[in-house]
Amino acid sequence: MALPATIEIVPPQGLLRARMTVPGSKSETNRALILAAHAPGPITLRGALWSDDTQVMVDALRALGMDVTVEDDPAEPSNCTIEVSGGGHLGPGGTPEAPLDLYVGNAGTAARFLMAFVALGSGAYRLHGTARMHERPQAALFDSLRQLGYEVDAPGDRLPAVVHAAGPRPGRCTVSIAESSQFASALLLSSRQGGWEIEVTDANADESPYVAMTEQMLGVFPEAGEYAIEGDTSSGSYFVGADLAARLRGDERAHPVEVANWPSSGWQFDERFARYCDEVVAGRAPEVVSRTTDLGDSIMTAIVLAPLFDRPTRFVDLARLRVQECDRVEALYEGLSRCGARIEMLGDDLLVHPSRDLLHGATIETYEDHRVAMCFGTLGLFVPGMLIRNPSCVSKTFPDFWAKLAAPMPDGLGATLRDASEGGDGHVLAIGERKD
Repeated sequence: MALPATIEIVPPQGLLRARMTVPGSKSETNRALILAAHAPGPITLRGALWSDDTQVMVDALRALGMDVTVEDDPAEPSNCTIEVSGGGHLGPGGTPEAPLDLYVGNAGTAARFLMAFVALGSGAYRLHGTARMHERPQAALFDSLRQLGYEVDAPGDRLPAVVHAAGPRPGRCTVSIAESSQFASALLLSSRQGGWEIEVTDANADESPYVAMTEQMLGVFPEAGEYAIEGDTSSGSYFVGADLAARLRGDERAHPVEVANWPSSGWQFDERFARYCDEVVAGRAPEVVSRTTDLGDSIMTAIVLAPLFDRPTRFVDLARLRVQECDRVEALYEGLSRCGARIEMLGDDLLVHPSRDLLHGATIETYEDHRVAMCFGTLGLFVPGMLIRNPSCVSKTFPDFWAKLAAPMPDGLGATLRDASEGGDGHVLAIGERKD
């Protein structure tokens, strides 16, 4: 069902008791789609995330001549089973004057992975997306493709961009991951077919784990058959965060909210979020938490819940959060300030002071950022009167997030969601239908 422009979260009655499942990993799903498109035989992806980011990738692969079928996953409404049959053959692009158009939305993985992928085709391909996607950095990837001999037309080295494909061109290039690991992953995913040797530079604790995920997937991905996608730890952080908040409020159960399919492969940086939450409850959590060495995207969940902690926490190395779907540092600071939290913005750091008794509901501007919406949605399980604008933006990575918050325990978190739009009547929303 379509969501209203603003929703109000009414916290659940009583103690939380829930066992949740989470969607498949977005990072793994879009990598697997590119690898499946390269595979000589049909590939079936099980447990794949079905979200805006996945859909733009699927639509692009279909436009490139791949046969892609999508079926619902009965075990997890945000997931699907995807079969890709293409034999590694890209459909031809257009002419320089009329290139084949590929829309990538605001999906960084789709934009960057497809950029390298289409270079192996023939003709011209134009990639474009949302206004925000056109602001996000791309220069390091364009530079690497040019080193390999491909022509890329991109004013200002940003999207929209036209790639003049030339098929496989064996060669060597360097790629910096200072701004994003996705540049290196894009090249690595197509390196075997292209005959490319990739040297990754500017390795760092923030981005290198995602390059390692790509390399590990390259080592195990089949040439035909099935591949299973594991649960997404960044999406799971909201439920692990709800468990943390419940324990901080005095719930005596060890884990009031369990995540049934929390992964343990070591591929995802945010696996460590569960351990961090245990350290917070035990009073052993560090006073300084870094996005580059401690937590990935789950650091946003930690920041929003930090007013509930017993001591101040400084969250550092947040600069990359400013150049993603929105300026996330500013959005977190603004949202928590509106809720009455004691928070300071110190350059690219956020210092959050204990202020649980000061918290109150507020209207949260999400800036069409799925993670901002879900972080404050989690806080709304414990703080009455939380209003979330543009809640439908969660479809980027977790289409059934609100359904899971509203489902009765133990399969959901038992919250009530109301229409809080201007001119709305405040009625309770019936959420639960699959979103196509």
